[in-house]
Amino acid sequence: MSSYAFWNNKGGVGKSFLCFVAASEYAYLHPDTDVYVIDLCPQGNVSETLLGGYLKGSEALNCLIQKNPRATVAGYLEARLNSPFQMIPDVSPFVCEPKKFNQDIPDNLRLLCGDNLLEIISEAIRQTSQLPIPVDAWKQVLTWIRDLTFALRRASGDRDTLFLIDCNPSFAVYTQLAIIATEGLVIPFTADDSSRRAIENVVALLYGIANPDLAPYARISFAKRAKEEDVSVPKLHTFVSNRVTLYEGKASKAFEAVNKTIKQTMDNKHKKHRHIFTNPKELPSNSFIEIPDYHSACVVATHKGTPLHKLKPGPKYIKGERVQLNPGPLDRYKDALKQFVDCL
Repeated sequence: MSSYAFWNNKGGVGKSFLCFVAASEYAYLHPDTDVYVIDLCPQGNVSETLLGGYLKGSEALNCLIQKNPRATVAGYLEARLNSPFQMIPDVSPFVCEPKKFNQDIPDNLRLLCGDNLLEIISEAIRQTSQLPIPVDAWKQVLTWIRDLTFALRRASGDRDTLFLIDCNPSFAVYTQLAIIATEGLVIPFTADDSSRRAIENVVALLYGIANPDLAPYARISFAKRAKEEDVSVPKLHTFVSNRVTLYEGKASKAFEAVNKTIKQTMDNKHKKHRHIFTNPKELPSNSFIEIPDYHSACVVATHKGTPLHKLKPGPKYIKGERVQLNPGPLDRYKDALKQFVDCL
């Protein structure tokens, strides 16, 4: 599998940070692979982090947005709006090399930046997909990002490629474009009941599988149209239990109780709908990945755009404030995140 979307129908679960970690660490560990990050979130958080973090990354992103055409994923989608049903022969103007802005990023990582224009043009994209002619307008528009990945694979020639797409929590049309472009879905979540409900929404929206009270809506959803028009959706690949609260080196009882409920929910889905999982023979709960909560390391990495393999213990300074990274917690944090990257 060579393409993954990071999505949950709930915000604040660490999607963008995990996408940053996956991209920078995979590129570092596999220098012969071209790693492409496509940021389909209007907030552009993973883009800012890759481009240098707080302030520096924001300034770089603004420069890329101001280019003509915009050197962002929204620039590419704008070009597709101008010619909805024809491939773009050269997508290089929309791609940037984060290494030019952030020396800590591996050479083999490429980025199509997020852009707030995504939100503004989303209605135009949706309306284009509803045109009566051609008859397959919906399918052609919804595969624009998949077309982009094909073009980027060609640009990489004989080199292996990996695509990682960061998604917005909403199920907006640009999120749908992102999901259709991938083979596997990475679902980060936190140990709360809103995360459980959001994961159930993921299953209902993508596969039309819902509780009886929601079934009538699921049958007329995106899932139904994707099936009718032979548009493939990704399988559920990895569940990442993020920001696990530890007590004396173990997950707290409160966390374990909620996590157990979420695992049971997915195992119940697996019993009846194995086809929606990447590995249908294994219970989802057996492959859940737990990432301990180490807020200090996350803050340092995102504010400075520092990949994990470059992150060292010791005092760091964020906007004049001293942040201490201790060796033990940092090593545990890195080990857990490496386990996650190794699953890709």
